[in-house]
Amino acid sequence: MQLKWTDSLDIAIELDEAHPDVDPAQVRFTDLREWVMALEAFNDDPEHCGEKILEAIQLAWIEERE
Repeated sequence: MQLKWTDSLDIAIELDEAHPDVDPAQVRFTDLREWVMALEAFNDDPEHCGEKILEAIQLAWIEERE
């Protein structure tokens, strides 16, 4: 499965598995962007990422953690 920036829930699940000791509410967007791009299943253009996309991923990760 190839992940794109718009797959916020699937990305959040992958991030939760990759970073179980991290509080997603405390992650800086610069770190979040790098972590998303480092996911093995991620395959999208880095230029297609903006603050709203990162916010959606972060919110999905917070909800996934709850």
